[in-house]
Amino acid sequence: MFFLLTFPVLSQETPEDIDTPQENASLPENTAPPVPAVQSLTAMQNYHTGRNLEAMGRMNEANVHYNEAIRQCLDAVARNAATSDTYTAMTWAMRRQGRHSEVISWGEQGLRLYPNEYRIVQTMGEAYFYLNDFSRSLSFMQRYTNALPEGERASVAFFFIGEIYRITERFLHADIAYTTAVHLQPNLALWWFRLGSVREAAGDREPAIEAYQQALRLNPNYGEARNGLARVQSEQ
Repeated sequence: MFFLLTFPVLSQETPEDIDTPQENASLPENTAPPVPAVQSLTAMQNYHTGRNLEAMGRMNEANVHYNEAIRQCLDAVARNAATSDTYTAMTWAMRRQGRHSEVISWGEQGLRLYPNEYRIVQTMGEAYFYLNDFSRSLSFMQRYTNALPEGERASVAFFFIGEIYRITERFLHADIAYTTAVHLQPNLALWWFRLGSVREAAGDREPAIEAYQQALRLNPNYGEARNGLARVQSEQ
């Protein structure tokens, strides 16, 4: 049986808020890019356009592109024209829409055809995580990191591994996973906050302080990181 943490370190952010350079190109703040018509884009292009729109808070428009990406992929499958990109784009779009069971179903089909398509492997790990199947999620995430320890999605995979170990209270394992994640992608305050939280839980005060301080350097308004830092400092 798994138990959630009981001390007050849970962030308002979740892994849903993760943007990575591979999924979402940086856009100037408050800049709305021209959005091409869905019909003029490939499924993968529709996915990336939707991801950019979602990052800007334009979820209704993003779903138009996600839905079109999925429609295009299903059409390719029906015509026996599906490629590894087909299954990747489809599972990515479904994951963003929270259709986790469908991610598993289509991901399994994709991996039967393309067993070394590790983009699908990592996405299925995320889907299992949100279905609270932490054992399978961990298995898929580790399958990805074992194959591609510095792959495009490795930082995200290590972060989810850290999440699983944090939730199951294996704090030293979580520390290792989060530390690897922030080494690969050091600019996300949430990840440093999570690292600080598991170090605090393990009683490692100085390393926890360092992680909380780094979270605040990245986001000075991060209230939970500030509270965590104050809490650990008060215990010294």
